[in-house]
Amino acid sequence: MFVSRIAPVTVDVRPDLEEVLETGEPLSAHIVKTDPGESAVAKVVEARIYGTPLEALCGHVWVPSRDPKQLPICEACKSIYEMYKAFNDGLGDQPAE
Repeated sequence: MFVSRIAPVTVDVRPDLEEVLETGEPLSAHIVKTDPGESAVAKVVEARIYGTPLEALCGHVWVPSRDPKQLPICEACKSIYEMYKAFNDGLGDQPAE
């Protein structure tokens, strides 16, 4: 007879990593995380049509529903984009629309 033993597993839940759903009006516009050659505009339009969540450079996950030009840019996304820009010559002063 074969007996397998499984060690107990301890799961550490960190409150800073728990998903927090944003309700109400968005406070800032985020910069969408994209793969090389992928259009951020196309990704946002598709997410608005199908209601799929997007991930921002800062890690915020949301489903776009408004015109982001009416909101201030997220400071965390902006600083991450500035860092990317410093290391990549092909990036413009602002993310492509």
